[in-house]
Amino acid sequence: MLLKKILSIFWWLFAVGLLLAILIFTLIANGKIGYMPPIEELENPKNTVAAEVYSADGKVLSTFYYEKAGNRVLVGYKDLSPVLVEALIATEDVRFSNHSGIDVKALFRAIIKRVFFFDRNAGGGSTLTQQLAKQLYTPRAENKLERLFQKPIEWVIAVKLEKFYTKEEILTMYLNQYDFNYNAVGIKTASWVYFNTTPDKLTIEQAATLVGMCKNSTLYNPIRFNERTRLRRNVVLNQMYKADYITKAVRDSVQALPLVVDFHKVDHKEGLAPYFREYLRQMLTHKKPKRGNYASWQAQQYKDDSLAWETNPLYGWCNKNTKEDGSHYNLYTDGLKIYTTIDTRMQAYAEEAVSEHIGGYLQGLFNKEKKGRSYAPYSRNLKQEEVDKILQRAIRQSERYRVMKNADYSDKEIMAAFRKPVEMTVFSYKGMIDTTMTPLDSIRYHKFFLRAGFMAMDPMNGHVKAYVGGVAFNPFQYDMVMTGRRQVGSTIKPFLYSMAMEEGYSPCDKVVNEPITIITETGEPWTPRNAGSSRVGEVVTLRWGLANSNNWISAYVMSHFSPYTFVRLLRSYGLNGQIDPVVSLCVGTCDATVAEMVSAYTAFVNRGIRVQPVLVTHIEDKDGNALAHFSPQMAEVFSESTAYKMLSMLRAVIDGGTGSRVRYKFNVQGQIGGKTGTTQNNSDGWFMGITPRLVGGVWVGGEDRDIHFDYTNEGQGANMALPIWARFMNKVHANPELGVSPNDVFSVPPGHTYSCTAADSSGLSTGNEPLGSVFDNL
Repeated sequence: MLLKKILSIFWWLFAVGLLLAILIFTLIANGKIGYMPPIEELENPKNTVAAEVYSADGKVLSTFYYEKAGNRVLVGYKDLSPVLVEALIATEDVRFSNHSGIDVKALFRAIIKRVFFFDRNAGGGSTLTQQLAKQLYTPRAENKLERLFQKPIEWVIAVKLEKFYTKEEILTMYLNQYDFNYNAVGIKTASWVYFNTTPDKLTIEQAATLVGMCKNSTLYNPIRFNERTRLRRNVVLNQMYKADYITKAVRDSVQALPLVVDFHKVDHKEGLAPYFREYLRQMLTHKKPKRGNYASWQAQQYKDDSLAWETNPLYGWCNKNTKEDGSHYNLYTDGLKIYTTIDTRMQAYAEEAVSEHIGGYLQGLFNKEKKGRSYAPYSRNLKQEEVDKILQRAIRQSERYRVMKNADYSDKEIMAAFRKPVEMTVFSYKGMIDTTMTPLDSIRYHKFFLRAGFMAMDPMNGHVKAYVGGVAFNPFQYDMVMTGRRQVGSTIKPFLYSMAMEEGYSPCDKVVNEPITIITETGEPWTPRNAGSSRVGEVVTLRWGLANSNNWISAYVMSHFSPYTFVRLLRSYGLNGQIDPVVSLCVGTCDATVAEMVSAYTAFVNRGIRVQPVLVTHIEDKDGNALAHFSPQMAEVFSESTAYKMLSMLRAVIDGGTGSRVRYKFNVQGQIGGKTGTTQNNSDGWFMGITPRLVGGVWVGGEDRDIHFDYTNEGQGANMALPIWARFMNKVHANPELGVSPNDVFSVPPGHTYSCTAADSSGLSTGNEPLGSVFDNL
């Protein structure tokens, strides 16, 4: 009777427990207990997926993501290495192919080991599908009891996931979700961060390491705990052997290998084209400009941004376009694929050229000139009180000053802090230096470093191939390609001469090379100075005048036109900044960006048609669906006949004029045109170079206009800027894969070569033979 009663109670309790379990799971499935995602979300889980930025040659330049969300980049099952799949299944869920979300055998084994044998290492019996459910929908548990109640919810979600997805899709989703630390969220980013490879190219030892990290990526961190992670890798290899994925010989040989990583930390400040990537990020996320968000001195910036919002489809793209649900695109979470025009090989060459010339040569000259000077790094023309005033302004513009000011520190306290030595890291071309100095000294120290901007683009379609906004992004983040405006100097002269050519002038027209005085609009006389004294009083051609950057000849041309007409022409060239209609404009008194100047010079190659820079060709969503395509914007500046005249004149600059260093010092071959530029006091050095396939522009100078070489020999554009372009072009020409060759020729029809006679050209060379540095005055 007692046994019968016990059995009766047991079966009664079992039935009640079963009914209770059915009730609980039913309530869970219907969302009455815990969170049960709706069908729509189960079919399309909400992932925060980083945007990927691709180069023109198919390389990933960067990703954009929120730090908290992680740098997740999705990958498909076909892009996973087979050994990676085998390692994951063997280690995490050996019966993955046979269950429907819950592995009953593994679950009961875990319960028995934990409950009856108190084995803490028995595992939780969770399948890959359950782990995926946890990753997607389970918040972090505060204690073991809360985690215990989460388990049944994950079981139900796992069963539902198995209904909506194939096994391959579930496995891929799991690998795309897992956080491997160091912002490496997902297997694609992790493969690059730890092994500098892609998921489809993972070797067996690399795959085993990453799968081993899935147990606990903090505990098994190959960077911090290499030996511990190696042992965990070997456990995975042993599991693969037990599952018959590898032989004993393979297991033993791979287990004997050391754990070698090729670590690449995810950091938007590192890698190729950091200035370009940051500018692109800002472009895509701009909001519609509002005047109240701009300071009083930013009127020009507000004007430029307002114009860009209306005319540039890339400007503010994320806030101009909406998804199917009506919300705007989020650059950091929607998994956009952004295909840019940057060529990684040309970009690398450009960055190398800047570093080699500035860091390897020019900076040393500058430091030598300023060594021991009390006014350094500023000009010798400044008084000490002027230097102090500039440094005070720099202090007020610093982040340290802003933070202290917001914290209600007095000016006296702030200045005391700027004069107190502190530990800090400062920049050098040999690497960052840990040192102790005052914040004020660090400001002055970093101002010693010369800055630069370089951009190269295809003159036919506007595709920007290389973009270097400065000498080093981390310490000097101000972009001198698209943002910084500096005085253009003599690089403006081709625009002036094109105005004359359009009115019927010829490169071979003659003029006396003598001082000229122009009466300004206010009735004052203006007479420009020349840097050199070549051929004074002689009859020369206009082509000679441009080739030698002669200010008197430029003033002669300017005297035949209105400054207002010239300003209108400069607008058509794409110069958008403040331009005063004064006669001195003919020698380059206005400011422009490197990007504006490069775009302007495309008109000389492209038969009078100026092409706007194109940064992005198209944008896709995370599934590869096209969202936007970007075409070059073009505008006619002058006629074809003027273009041919200007090509003749610009080539003369290189073949015997101020740009002749391109030939005799750097031996750049092929048909080339160009123009050097040097502004007053050597504050800015410019070089613009054109070839049939590439147009490039370089600016070099100090952070402040009063930081410059004291002597023109070092401070002229031919010495500061030209070498960067020349080095870049030689590197490009040396790589036949790029399709840019010294054999490329400008498209000029017969009868438009403008070969002035020997008498007319006044001794101007028309060949490529080396000529002396007498032509390098500007």
